[in-house]
Amino acid sequence: MRLGLVTYNIAKDWDVEKIISTLEPIGFEAVELRSTHAHGVEPGISKDKIAQVRDRFARSKVRLLSLGSACEYHSPDEAVRRKNIEETKGFLELAHDLGGWGVKVRPNGLPEGVPQDVTIRRIAEALTICGEEGARYGVEVWVEVHGKETKDPAVMRAIMDACGHPNVGVCWNCNPEEAVDGSVADAFELLKDHIKNVHIHDLYDYPYREFFGLLKSIRYDRYLLIEAAESLEPERYLKTYRAFFDELLRA
Repeated sequence: MRLGLVTYNIAKDWDVEKIISTLEPIGFEAVELRSTHAHGVEPGISKDKIAQVRDRFARSKVRLLSLGSACEYHSPDEAVRRKNIEETKGFLELAHDLGGWGVKVRPNGLPEGVPQDVTIRRIAEALTICGEEGARYGVEVWVEVHGKETKDPAVMRAIMDACGHPNVGVCWNCNPEEAVDGSVADAFELLKDHIKNVHIHDLYDYPYREFFGLLKSIRYDRYLLIEAAESLEPERYLKTYRAFFDELLRA
């Protein structure tokens, strides 16, 4: 298991050079570039900028792992869902051009007045379309366990079952609500076969020692990406986190 960073929020004001020059000496191995941030890596950028970003990461020890979109498919409005699907396709193409592994998407809740199974089906249908498009590019679709109701692991499992595309999996988000009596084992059991990426947060509000053990039990050998709040001393924060991460791996 390897450590990386989501640029939301601790690095939201950094350009690509600042991201690499900060993460590389600390030993961070990957980054997810969140959409709308100062790095400016978005669908529609020029071929020259794509080449510059790809080549800069290729010359570093930091992998451009993924693009973090805010694309979501739970809306009852078909036009809104279609717009998000098309935006996702743009992110998938860009991730391919940059050498990325995945694109993060999300649900953001269950609309009031719409049966839950209808929304789950709509989300799953959109994910199937995106998963198929991603497969053409060799880029996976990672669905963040996110949203007021949709972050419930049982709901996310229903979405995964309804989708069933091998190129679509979940981005585990370490939501504190998953812990029951201090354990996330039941939640993990529901989604363990679908985990393709992991976001981790501050280490005080989640049973990370157990969680790391659960990841090891399924031989998870991908990345864990820190998604953290802004810090007045970001380099110090990241160095400290690196040390805690290494200790959890040893334990």
